[in-house]
Amino acid sequence: MLESLQNFGKEFGRELARAWEHLSDGWRELLTRSGNALTRFTRKEDPEPAAGAALAPTWGLIAGDVVDDGRNIVVRIELPGLERDDCEVVVDGPMLYIRGEKRYDHDYVGGSFYVRQCAYGRFERAIALPHHVDAARADAIYRSGVLTVKLPKAAATEPRSIAIR
Repeated sequence: MLESLQNFGKEFGRELARAWEHLSDGWRELLTRSGNALTRFTRKEDPEPAAGAALAPTWGLIAGDVVDDGRNIVVRIELPGLERDDCEVVVDGPMLYIRGEKRYDHDYVGGSFYVRQCAYGRFERAIALPHHVDAARADAIYRSGVLTVKLPKAAATEPRSIAIR
């Protein structure tokens, strides 16, 4: 009996270590692949929240791509469930900020949630730009849940010595 309990304990320990390894591997991969796409959503205080809104997660992935096509930096961000007017795009120096609000407007009556993965509320995603851009000539288009921001590259500035008087 004691030997059986010891074997169970060893096997349980091995399985627990294996499960922890899988969990930590998955978490590392999520963080590596998501970069800074893991975004916090903040909900405003609502005296009468929509049914189920309080159960929604406060973190979500806002996935995107940043591409240098030679003349432009093109940023594509997936923002499903938003309207064009729900977003704001700001270029500030070497950073692109995408802000918005994903509103919870579904009222599920008479049902129970089994899975809650969609985050709702205000968000801000900051993306470091790999090159200086000409913000005055930037263009943004929102279609089918994807925001595409085209940022023409600015001419590179050469280092310059400045005489001291």
